[in-house]
Amino acid sequence: MSDGSTIALVERAPTPDEYGRLRASVGWNELSPDAIRAGLSGSLYSVVLERDGEAVGCGRVVGDGGVYFYVQDVIVVPELQGLGWGARIMNAVMQYLDASVRPGSFIGLMAAKDAEGFYRRYGFERRPDDRPGMFLTR
Repeated sequence: MSDGSTIALVERAPTPDEYGRLRASVGWNELSPDAIRAGLSGSLYSVVLERDGEAVGCGRVVGDGGVYFYVQDVIVVPELQGLGWGARIMNAVMQYLDASVRPGSFIGLMAAKDAEGFYRRYGFERRPDDRPGMFLTR
């Protein structure tokens, strides 16, 4: 970066505080600290983007580790979006998936409409209209 800061991608889970701050930075809903701790502890893989030691992005994989894998929480703080850092996070996530997923396993994600093109470059496709999915938010 031209401002002299150092940015690095580190294979680790974000702390609950980091995760909460990252979610807030992109306008996602607030979660209870207990929910965050439980969710992060259940991750199969996590990576954190750090700027001078501060978390400025992350990505996770959740699932059962055998049949189902879901890419989750690919976040980059707004001031660093559009600079390729999301791609670096996804490259790390895809390397994990390439090494971990067995033939026939399902890899999924939920993407905002404006992010579909980003995920297409990694081979993800929109679910066909004749195979609708459902989800529950509480």
